[in-house]
Amino acid sequence: MTDASFETRPETQDAQFGDYFALLKPRVMTLVVFTAFVGLLAAPVGVHPFLGFCAVLFIALGGGASGALNMWYDSDIDAVMKRTAKRPIPAGKVTRDEALALGLTLSAFAVVFLGLATNWLAGGLLAFTIFFYVVIYTMWLKRLTPQNIVIGGAAGAFPPMIGWAAATGEISTASVLMFCLTFLWTPPHFWALALFVRMDYDNATVPMLTVTHGRRATRTHILVYTILLAAFAIGLGFTQVGGPLYLAVALLLNALFLKGAFDIWRRDEAASEADNFRAEKKFFKLSLLYLFAHFGAILVEAGLSRFGGL
Repeated sequence: MTDASFETRPETQDAQFGDYFALLKPRVMTLVVFTAFVGLLAAPVGVHPFLGFCAVLFIALGGGASGALNMWYDSDIDAVMKRTAKRPIPAGKVTRDEALALGLTLSAFAVVFLGLATNWLAGGLLAFTIFFYVVIYTMWLKRLTPQNIVIGGAAGAFPPMIGWAAATGEISTASVLMFCLTFLWTPPHFWALALFVRMDYDNATVPMLTVTHGRRATRTHILVYTILLAAFAIGLGFTQVGGPLYLAVALLLNALFLKGAFDIWRRDEAASEADNFRAEKKFFKLSLLYLFAHFGAILVEAGLSRFGGL
């Protein structure tokens, strides 16, 4: 299906606010907002509440702009994938031109006002994040390499670093490790999903690792990335944003995550078909808790340090 085919779809006369909001990928934006907020509050420099609110808002708008531009460019493959076919563009509720205009406008607005409200390091990091996700990942490498999820994960890992930079005007070891936490979490999270929705990527001819290298190789990649993730996640506990609570959470969740990755890795194809990918689904559900629990622990540690004198 070509991009041109979407021009014959119904115009946006019945489009609602929710259709335009859906272009911003609100579920992804939730993660962006949360991790950026944690990066901002975990920083060793206090920020006025109003400026902090503005910083998180502009980072969220930048993330939403990336989502709109991604949907604009990927509208052809969204139409043939079951889990994305109801998105606003393939559903005929919003045109590609409207999505492009919204994405570009929000990108410029978010970058400029984040720079003005906080500092230009934060604004520059946000601009680079949008560019990386839209141009490097979506337009260039997503359809060329089975490492697309690894590359795309880098863009989603920047928000805590941007939040930290908005507060401090600097990049630190702690902010880089928060970036690594999200970056290394993304591949096992999405590859586990890809294992039981593989036909979507087959139909869309997206070179997901499950399609190009098969399930056996995908399981091995999940295990390798989970081992790397555990090392960085626990290491973050020994920086200025860590502490006893964070370390307890990290040790428990990474033990469970490693066990889940090992359970996936050791199974054969016959077993996977027989139990309908039960281990992969369990691992995927755990991955949803994993990142929020780690950043939640960082947030609590920041609160204890700031308000409890610890």
